[in-house]
Amino acid sequence: MVDTPMSFRYDSGVQPFNPLNYRSCLTAVHPPPAVSAWQEHIPFAMFLIEILRPRVFVELGVHTGASYLAFCQAIANLGVSCTCYGVDTFQGDEHAGRYERHIESQLRERHDPLYGGFSRLVTSTFDEAARYIPDGSVDLLHIDGMHSYEAVSHDFATWSPKLSARAVVLFHDINVRERGFGVWRFWEEQSARFPHLAFSHGHGLGVLAVGREQPPEFEQLLQLDKEEAERFYALFFLLGHRITLQVELAESKRALQASETNRQAAAQSAATITRLQQQLAEAEAEKESLRRQNGALRDTIDQLNNSVSFRLGMGATAPLRWISRKVGPSGS
Repeated sequence: MVDTPMSFRYDSGVQPFNPLNYRSCLTAVHPPPAVSAWQEHIPFAMFLIEILRPRVFVELGVHTGASYLAFCQAIANLGVSCTCYGVDTFQGDEHAGRYERHIESQLRERHDPLYGGFSRLVTSTFDEAARYIPDGSVDLLHIDGMHSYEAVSHDFATWSPKLSARAVVLFHDINVRERGFGVWRFWEEQSARFPHLAFSHGHGLGVLAVGREQPPEFEQLLQLDKEEAERFYALFFLLGHRITLQVELAESKRALQASETNRQAAAQSAATITRLQQQLAEAEAEKESLRRQNGALRDTIDQLNNSVSFRLGMGATAPLRWISRKVGPSGS
């Protein structure tokens, strides 16, 4: 058999492993994700669902749902019989920041109509949620909560009894070494104990094969030699970077649309200002015209008041004096 560029050859009698045979990694995300630190791992998330076909999936730390919705979309598209739980307090922490109030409601608006039949968003701490998950039931666990060494160690220890014999555990941010992040340190300890994959891009994603009963195709993937693994990682970096470009393009379009909306609003405001200025000028002109007419009328009255009829009889000119008082002084 001739290798394709993305095939990996094994010993005689074993079919070469080609990740592109798992077409879900090429699936477009609907709706397109918002900007997220997780966005570059979305193609791998979909690939992983196809190759593992988990029965129970749990994500600890959902935030805006970039990763969780991608997993759910793959499960729905592939028809995998899987129950999903996305656990988060939706309050945030010192690494993720404080969540805005609308984060959870907006996520539910996107999640519930599409995936509510097999997935549930659980507003809870990770420890509280663990009490309601049966031991030995979770095939795929994604730990992405508080990123200190102590927090990730605690989460893994708390949820380890929940893991099945075929469990895989994901750790995000294994390549972040700043701001008190300690996932990298915990990952170094655990990756020495279990078969694993480790992606450097997208802040780093660790894939830990904790269970001993992995699907044969996934076992093949875990056994890639260094050169083959580098090709595999390069493929998913490119696929993930494509997502980043799509997100950036969508953000640029939104910014351009907002700019055009603002421009149109500014143009409309300018037109309104011009119209009001014209109306003001017309009102001033009308006022000036009335002032001139009033002055002319007052002059006429003054002339009448000084006429012979005025001197002959005040009674005859009383109506004119009344008009004069009503009109006011000349020029007002």
